[in-house]
Amino acid sequence: MTITRTLAGLAIAATATLATFAPAAQATTDGAGTPWGAYYAPGHAAKAAGTLTATGEDHAVLPTADVVRISGQIHDSTRGAACGWAVFRIGYRSGNNLPSKNRWVRDCSYRTPKRFSLKYRDVYQVEIKVCSERKAAKPSLNCLYAGTWKTLYLSK
Repeated sequence: MTITRTLAGLAIAATATLATFAPAAQATTDGAGTPWGAYYAPGHAAKAAGTLTATGEDHAVLPTADVVRISGQIHDSTRGAACGWAVFRIGYRSGNNLPSKNRWVRDCSYRTPKRFSLKYRDVYQVEIKVCSERKAAKPSLNCLYAGTWKTLYLSK
């Protein structure tokens, strides 16, 4: 009986946890914005959180949102030469194709968050990865290609 109650409790907790994370993957289309994050770099060396608003979803040919606005803050929690990076992979419509591009925001001010706001058109998908590495003009290949991307928005 105790094992059954324990398993039932774990099932309820898992369901509640999944319900908590599910809204971050699909943004609202009413203009209010859906909160996302906090997402962390390995070792909690950097953190990013914010909101995403998708408006004007069009499902005629390729499902995309007309305009996606991403806003938030990136926090650098490291001292020295390291910076916090929020890297976004934006999948967009170009004709009948869905290419993607990377955009990033860098914060090198220890414990002073940097605000950002991005706007894109004809967006199919938005993903994020948070890294902490040296100050540079762009994130390293390790930041871009190692680890997993977290989905912030996926047009359905």
